[in-house]
Amino acid sequence: MTLIYLSPFDLGLASILVLLLAAMSWRLRLGIERRVLIAAARSTVQLMLVGLVLKVLFAQTSLPLIGLMALVMLSVAGYEVMQRQKRRYRGVWGYGIGALSMFLSAFTVTLLALTVIIGVEPWYQPQYLIPLLGMLLGNTMSGIAIALDSLTRQAWDARGRIEARLLAGGTWDDAIEEVRRDALRSGLIPIINAMATAGLVSLPGMMTGQILAGSPPMEAAKYQLLIMFLIAAGTGLGSMAAVWIGSRRLFDDRQRLRLDRLAAANRSS
Repeated sequence: MTLIYLSPFDLGLASILVLLLAAMSWRLRLGIERRVLIAAARSTVQLMLVGLVLKVLFAQTSLPLIGLMALVMLSVAGYEVMQRQKRRYRGVWGYGIGALSMFLSAFTVTLLALTVIIGVEPWYQPQYLIPLLGMLLGNTMSGIAIALDSLTRQAWDARGRIEARLLAGGTWDDAIEEVRRDALRSGLIPIINAMATAGLVSLPGMMTGQILAGSPPMEAAKYQLLIMFLIAAGTGLGSMAAVWIGSRRLFDDRQRLRLDRLAAANRSS
């Protein structure tokens, strides 16, 4: 099977559907037509730029350039994690916890997959590294953001119970154990649901893309299975690291609950 190349005219036809969606939003007074059009324009610009950058990377296989690309991806993902929290950590912690957790989990799992499982030579081949890292960062980012948001919100709501446990002689680890467990569970639910419904309810993006590109369906299914296992491991490890660091940050060296280290994302919250 040969790949069918898309022309600008083909994409223009598809964009008419987005314009139709915006028109329906305007007609039904949903108030999201502007956001739909801006999101469509942003995705067009971003994906075209990434396509041009990847074309250069694929032609050179330069480790410094690939490292710079990976650093940009991690920086943006760290910012998105911070932005998705209703109550954020003050100072550099608001950005650092998410970015550090993603670096420890997504980068480690990607390196393991490239060197041990797939066996790419050299391991930084951009056509393998960038897509794998992108999928791991995207999914790990969502899991960490959900877990941290759940941790800070529940710690705020349960501050009386946490302080009561501290007064009873418990350690910070004991006092926040239940909140931490719920936060971790929240962060892992999306990837668990994705694995449980893959193939029956939906065909994941990577498998769909490979089939459209002409790969045998069984090979596409194997690669999708590999990616889902890697994403599950990356999301789990990243969420655990973020929740542990985040929960430790909520207490000082004298085992006191320090919710003053959190700041509301906006005045209304």
